[in-house]
Formats: sequence, structure tokens, C-alpha cells
Amino acid sequence: MAELAANQSTPTDVTAVLEAVTSLAVQLIPAVDFADVLLVDEHEHRTVAPTDPLAVNLDSLQLDLQEGPCLGALVEDATIVAPDLANEVRWPRFSAAAVSRGVASMMAFRLYTYPKATPNGIGGRGALNLFSRSQCEFDLEDQALGGMLATHAATALVAADRQRQFESALASRDVIGQAKGVLMERFKVDAVRAFAMMTKLSQDSNTPIRILAQRIVAST
Repeated sequence: MAELAANQSTPTDVTAVLEAVTSLAVQLIPAVDFADVLLVDEHEHRTVAPTDPLAVNLDSLQLDLQEGPCLGALVEDATIVAPDLANEVRWPRFSAAAVSRGVASMMAFRLYTYPKATPNGIGGRGALNLFSRSQCEFDLEDQALGGMLATHAATALVAADRQRQFESALASRDVIGQAKGVLMERFKVDAVRAFAMMTKLSQDSNTPIRILAQRIVAST
């Protein structure tokens, strides 16, 4: 856990952090046999850092059936504990399918929730999913460890989202600066006048200024 926290104090690949989270879940929680992270937004879903291919299959199954512990953690309770899937009544179709695949119990933890996908960011919702091949009550220590790991995963995702937005903002600023230079040269105006021209054209054409700037630069 200390190593995971240290990794998050410096820039790192978010996938590597999530892989560490799911690997630690299997190592630290005795009953957990495999784990993954499911990310869902309004456009797509993706399973990240699965420690077993079956996790990917079970995520897809929950999305197809629109029921299961993971979806429950995404939209209902932040922590879902399912100690005995064979007798689970909350998600009967998923539970039966999971048991037939050798999964007997699960925990799921919400990572974060945005109202909608963020521009140029991750957006959507996420959950850390922990699977066991045996029935398990998952005591308070198990749940606390799962919650701590979910917090690490959420922190990595939010940090990656902010970094992506920051990089996008820098790129937008650069291309707008280039476009201003093009207009200054083309129309023999200063920087203030060139930006005013871009702003008016953006408003008149209902085109975001970043897109307009890209078109101006591409036209040279």
C-alpha cells in the first residue's frame, strides 16, 4: 500500500496504478481470487487491469443484463457485498451466470461519479470489482481494504483526467497562438486585432475558437 501511495505522488501511467490496485486486492484480501476495474461513460465501457480474463467476461455480462454488483456500485450503493451469489436475489440472472462460471461471491466499490463525460477526459463512472470462487462473508477488514484500494484507483483516474484536460488546454493555447500569427501576417494586424477577428468569426459561425484556430492554421 505504501508503494502504491508513493507511485501516485509522482506522474505515472494510470493503467499501471490500476494494475497495482487489482493485483494488491488479490494479494491482500484472502478470499479474492481475481479483480478488475470497470469504467463506463455515455459512449463506451472498458475493463481495465483485469487479473483474470473471466473478469472481462463478467463485466460484459453485467452490462448486457443490466444487473449485478458492479452496476449496483455505480448507481446505487457505493459498496456492494455479495457473499453468496448462489442465493442472491438482487441480480438473479447475473448471479446464476456467475455461479455457472465458478464465481461464488463478490464485492464492488464505486470509484467516482461524474454527471456526464468530461470534455477530453475520462468522465463517466467506475468501479473496482473483486471476485471470489468461494462463498465469503467479507468482514469489515476486507471491506475496508477494498475501499482503500478503490480510493487509490479513483485518485489515479481523477489525476489522469486533470492532466489530460491540462494538456488539452495547453494544446489549444498553442494552436490559437499559431492562428493569431497567421492572421497577423495575412491581414497586417496586431495580436489584439487578430484575436478579435477570431472571436467574432467564432461567434458568427458558431464554431469553437479552438476548432476555428485549427482550420486557420491548416489553411496555410
